[in-house]
Amino acid sequence: MEGFRFWPGALSASAQTELLAEVLAAAETAPFYRPVTPGGRPFSVEMTGLGPLGWVSDRAGYRYQPTHPVTGAPWPSMPQTLRHLWRDLTGWPEPPDACLVNRYRGPARMGLHQDLDERDHGAPVLSVSLGDTAVFRIGPAGGGPTRSLRLASGDVCALTGPARLARHGIDRVIAGSSGLVPDGGRINLTLRRAL
Repeated sequence: MEGFRFWPGALSASAQTELLAEVLAAAETAPFYRPVTPGGRPFSVEMTGLGPLGWVSDRAGYRYQPTHPVTGAPWPSMPQTLRHLWRDLTGWPEPPDACLVNRYRGPARMGLHQDLDERDHGAPVLSVSLGDTAVFRIGPAGGGPTRSLRLASGDVCALTGPARLARHGIDRVIAGSSGLVPDGGRINLTLRRAL
């Protein structure tokens, strides 16, 4: 799909370990929580955030905000590794101001959706995979056939240009395919320009 960019194995094993340690340390102050849809249905993934803004979902709707919805504290800073990936891979002139952190365990998945809550849909969305391999599905924004791709630990991909508003989701996570994340599972980091 035009605008979908993929860098398999972009992060070395040591870089993955270091980044995961930073993410898990940040989650000590901004713990993973399970958001609900505006209709009150719990997500199957757990979430937290990094950077000036975090994305939240609750009965009031979808939005970006500067504080964790449970603790009320500001989100932890974004690791430099992520900011460098954004700069080097996307070439976007402004830094990301939000990093969503999704933790998939057990049957957790994410249905097809579009990233629409950002102010500028011209800015890319950069995704970093850590831990178990995920079966990622992507299709055109206006509907039509989708295709699947496996995203392994250390893989990075981006939605840019014509693919920025592509429908995408995670069909399933292949348990035990990586030993990186303690107690198993997958952690996905998505960098955005929310404002």
